[in-house]
Amino acid sequence: MDVAIRDESIRLGQFLKLANLVETGAEAKPVIADGLVLVNGEVETRRGRQLRIGDVVELKGQAARVSDQDTTDDLPW
Repeated sequence: MDVAIRDESIRLGQFLKLANLVETGAEAKPVIADGLVLVNGEVETRRGRQLRIGDVVELKGQAARVSDQDTTDDLPW
């Protein structure tokens, strides 16, 4: 799924919450530290990692791609 951000970048911990891959920022910290999060197919353990448009974040079989607000999709809603 594509998740739009307002700025040019977003921190990994913030993006996990925005993409609903975790419920809270507090929940993001241990899953990142435990190496459960992949960014562009590689394990990422830095919560403050800056993500940019096009980066793909995966957690527990779910994936979200960072997109800009101008990106449109073909979803009916």
